Amino acid sequence: MSITEPDPPKTAFVIAGGGSFGAVQVGMLQALAAHGIAADFVVGSSVGALNGAFYASDPTVAGVARLAKIWRGLNRHDVFPVTWRTLASFLWRRDFLIPHDGIRQLIDDHIPFRNLEDARIPVHIVTTDIITGDSVVLSEGSTAEAIVASTAIPGAFTPVRYRDHFLADGAISSNTPVRVAVKHGAKRLIVLPTGHACANQAPPVGALANALHALTLLIARQLVNELENLGDGVEYFVVPPLCPLVGSPYDFSRTSDHIARALDTTNAWIESDALKAGHIPRELQPHDH
Repeated sequence: MSITEPDPPKTAFVIAGGGSFGAVQVGMLQALAAHGIAADFVVGSSVGALNGAFYASDPTVAGVARLAKIWRGLNRHDVFPVTWRTLASFLWRRDFLIPHDGIRQLIDDHIPFRNLEDARIPVHIVTTDIITGDSVVLSEGSTAEAIVASTAIPGAFTPVRYRDHFLADGAISSNTPVRVAVKHGAKRLIVLPTGHACANQAPPVGALANALHALTLLIARQLVNELENLGDGVEYFVVPPLCPLVGSPYDFSRTSDHIARALDTTNAWIESDALKAGHIPRELQPHDH
């Protein structure tokens, strides 16, 4: 009688939100892929939903290299197309500032699967029910609708109607992707945060930039809290975000620098044998530098 070996623990990449700071995650993914560190499934929220879905379509060194090329070609207008026409529409309609067209175009151009269940590895997209504040996790159905909902910053983008829910940015819900990954069976988490601008930086300029900055702070605090309260039997590794992290989540002019620095720091982190369970990088804690 043969003895069946137990299945190895499932590894999830948990990819957080952070606007243009999502470029940091691209460098992280490049380093992880280069060292043969892969995910059994992906959980993504906000910009992490976009990065996670692309990774799930081609979780290879070549696939992540293509993601980096896409990011280097982005500018703010591609994602946040604010024009005098959109401002006039906002003043007239008084419900949202930015259309979803930019995000939809990115999805249609670069993510090959039209339904989430058709990705090469499973991908779970975290959104927020804007009425109740609860997380709604989408694992099947329209890829575009799921990512558009997960990136819909309240006040900037209109919520997305999905069945009986009005869905908005996954980053604002109390249940962040860490717990979602555990609920879906992950016993090993590799967390890819974006980080946030250091405390000694001047406040970002503009309403949308400030809203995005506030979300990145909220995401970091939620992540630290959830990791500290994980139950036994789940090990986690947090890839250290960049520090200092210059700019704002609304600024795409530093994308190449963010990718290159994150690639270098993540390579160094992996090569120093720093994947130790239970460690929360100081870059996620309140600090000056």
